[in-house]
Amino acid sequence: MRILTAFLIAALSIGGAASAKPALRDVAEIDNGLMHVAIADAIRKSCDGINARLIRAYSELNRLKSVARDMGYTEKEVERYVTSKDEKDRMKEKAEQFLFNNGVPANDIPALCRFGQQQIQAQTDIGQLLR
Repeated sequence: MRILTAFLIAALSIGGAASAKPALRDVAEIDNGLMHVAIADAIRKSCDGINARLIRAYSELNRLKSVARDMGYTEKEVERYVTSKDEKDRMKEKAEQFLFNNGVPANDIPALCRFGQQQIQAQTDIGQLLR
């Protein structure tokens, strides 16, 4: 009986590992979507004349949560991901690298505002969160 129990536990463990969900940070649609919202938020806070489309931003956040739930993540897992200090620090670095790669050096507010205007004009994912 102990051998059967040990075998079942091992089989369930292997099956669980094979069907384990990736970390939310590794789900590009969610991680990149949150980065876009974070960048749009930084632009609206830093740039006079650029405002947020708050309803659209909240809708995007709810859509990303829905994607996560559809993938089997719980509310608690999603909440842990978006409130984690480590994840916030990682997201800040990721956003800064994204901006740098798009010609916006760190702490260059005029460049950030120009980037924001370009995003609005191009109607990118970031630009659609701004007006």
